[in-house]
Order: sequence, then C-alpha cells, then structure tokens
Amino acid sequence: MTQKGKEIAELAEVIRQLTAHYGLWLAESVAELGLEAALDAEKEAGDRLVQVIQGKLGRALGKDADGLLADVDPVLIGNVTQALRTSWLAADGVWFQAVEGQAGMVTAKKINDTCWTRFAPLEARRAKDILGLPDNGGIEALKAALATRMYGKLNTWEFAEETANSVVFRMTDCRVQTARKRKGLADYPCKSGGVVEYTGFSYEIDPRFSCECVACPPDRHPEKWVCAWRFSLAESE
Repeated sequence: MTQKGKEIAELAEVIRQLTAHYGLWLAESVAELGLEAALDAEKEAGDRLVQVIQGKLGRALGKDADGLLADVDPVLIGNVTQALRTSWLAADGVWFQAVEGQAGMVTAKKINDTCWTRFAPLEARRAKDILGLPDNGGIEALKAALATRMYGKLNTWEFAEETANSVVFRMTDCRVQTARKRKGLADYPCKSGGVVEYTGFSYEIDPRFSCECVACPPDRHPEKWVCAWRFSLAESE
C-alpha cells in the first residue's frame, strides 16, 4: 500500500471510530434517559460537535471554517455527500448481515427495528431543524421532511392520493430491493422495520399523524412501487 493509501485508510478508520463512539453515546443515552431526552441531548451535542469539527478541520487545512471548502467544486462536494449517504446504507447492510450470520434473521430484524425506533425520530428532528419546520406542520411539513431523509436522497419515490388531511408516500425504486431483484432474490421483508420507521418519523414531525402501511414486503405489491404508507392527520376536536 502506498503512503497515500495508508493515510486514506487511517482517515477511514478515524471516521469509523468517531461514528461508532457517537452512536454508542446516543444508544446509551436512550437507555438511561429515554428517547425524548436523549434526542434533546443529541441536539446539543451534535450542534456543538459540528462547530468543533469545522474549527479543527479549518485549522488543519489553514482556513477559517467559512472558507473551508471555498475552493472545492460544488459538484465534487455533492458527490462526496452522496457517497457518504450510500455508505450509510452500506453500514446498515453489513451490520444486518454480520448479526444475521451470528444470531439469525429474527435477531437481526429485532435489532434493525429497534434502531429505526431511534433513528427515524432523530432524522425527523434534524429535518425540522434544518428546514425550520414548525411544530404540528401537517402534510406540507411531512412532505418536506421526507424529501430530506437519507432514503429521500437515495431512492426514488412519489406522493399520491393527497387530500387536506392525508397523503400516501410510495417508494417506486428502493436500492435494497432493486439490488436483491438483480440477484434473483425475493424482496427483503422490511415491513416491521418500516412500520416503526414511518410511524416514528411522522409522529416527530406532527404528533397528530397516524401511519398506515398500504403494503410493504413481505406483502404483495404492484410492480410500479415497492412499499406505500398512508399518513393521516387526526381531526381537530
């Protein structure tokens, strides 16, 4: 391995350990404080960490935080961001496979679903913060937040059957299921994870939402979409 290759490998190792340690802090905070308080703590810690990282990288590169990537092509920045999103999806997959290999599918799905009960509300809170969405923002806030999710930037999706108080979100091309299809494999049965994921996400955007699974593997679904979820707002009393 060249010296540059070694430096890149060391950088990747640092990112690996940083993200693992951050995730462990979040997981243990949920266990000790409960999800709501843990997400409040993550907001404070995460905002501070972003500032710390920007400052440290700026000093390392001899630039101030605002000018850190001033000379870098925006397209390149976008490509790196998308590469990290796909790496997030890969991380999910390799963890699932590792646990499945050790303890079987049931245990892997149990851990996967538990992760989504925590990560989906975190994603929703980040979306609200980044987009400046109001509390109880209803359909428009939910649509905006869904578009900013990791999956929103990785998969192809659409909204359908929208009314004043409900909307259906359909995944028309899912990277995971499409990859399985290319390999001649059946759909991955992700319904249990999807239920907690979309229920938790929508509730965090607006607690008036209820989430109904229209269909999700192992359910049968039409060729034009893989899973679909109906979000409905409770009527005001």
